[in-house]
Amino acid sequence: MKTTRDDLAEYRRRHVPLYNGNRLKLGLFAMNCSNGMIISKAATSQRIEWDYQLGLAQKADALGMEVFLPVARWQGSGGEIDYMGTNYETHTYAAAMAASTSNIMTFATVHAPIIHPIVAAKMATTIDHISGGRFGMNVVMGWLTPEFAMFGLAQRDHEARYDYGSEWMDIIDRLWTESEPFDHVGTFHRLTAAQSKPKPIQPRPVVFNAGSSPTGARWAARHADFNFTSFGTVEDAQAYSTSIRATAREEFGRELGVLTFAVVICRDTEAEAQAVLDGILDDADWVAAENWMSTLGLESHSFDAHMFGEMKRKFIAGAGAARIVGTPEQVVEQLKDISDAGMDGVMLGFLNWQEELDYFGERVMPLLKEAGLRG
Repeated sequence: MKTTRDDLAEYRRRHVPLYNGNRLKLGLFAMNCSNGMIISKAATSQRIEWDYQLGLAQKADALGMEVFLPVARWQGSGGEIDYMGTNYETHTYAAAMAASTSNIMTFATVHAPIIHPIVAAKMATTIDHISGGRFGMNVVMGWLTPEFAMFGLAQRDHEARYDYGSEWMDIIDRLWTESEPFDHVGTFHRLTAAQSKPKPIQPRPVVFNAGSSPTGARWAARHADFNFTSFGTVEDAQAYSTSIRATAREEFGRELGVLTFAVVICRDTEAEAQAVLDGILDDADWVAAENWMSTLGLESHSFDAHMFGEMKRKFIAGAGAARIVGTPEQVVEQLKDISDAGMDGVMLGFLNWQEELDYFGERVMPLLKEAGLRG
């Protein structure tokens, strides 16, 4: 019997961490890539080594966080640090984390044009079984042309990427739900007797997508369960959240969550936190930052010198994410502002991941509970 949307919603409310009662969901993001969200030569204790990474997942799990979300990269962004150039592949990473945690959701980031939908569906199901129904898939269409060249693939134009992604996701949804083999003849795939058994434990594993262009946001509204986005101001966040949720509801009859990401620099005093931020900026890898920005279409010739310089400073500590800096009390205030602006959750990054995650758990999590953001 086919699962209805009401059935899926009820299952998720009962069993899926991202649908629990916490007003503000929390997770870690980009920890599997060197330098995480900080494009700087500043000293960091982060290591792309298994014991270190496993420790992060288990700490986040023990703190009750909902999401552990790695980034899929195949090469770095150059500069002195070769930003994100050392990284773990996300499916094998998620599978191992799933077997080593109890409650947190483990995600894989999937480049749809690189991984065949039958393979993607089967890997997702396998990890969902390993985790007992805690797997999620962050679907990306890819934007780094040099990475595609590594695979001998040509980058499609922007609209075609999402056309491909729609066909890819439709195939996966059928593989997850249909009991009989099916043929598929589409624009991008021709499949004969496509099938995948067993089915996932979840009626449908949770799908993230970070599309924010008009085409990308519409794709997320149709296919994703959560849109993953950045924003300039909390007013921007509120407007975007309202708009994309309305698109999902009115055009596709779906409920869409919205998440964002942030670098957190939290210390006992505001001055200490600001000093850490200043150190990150003082040791910035400007070449890597410009390379990263250019992959997002943010070129120096598009802005005046001052605006481009300020934008680069934002990308140094955050790679485009929100920047949350201050005392534990100030961090909670800023997280509350983000929640009030319509974000369902924030995926966090740090300079020194394990130490700062411990501090966040000891000093910030209790205050989030007092503020009514966490149960």
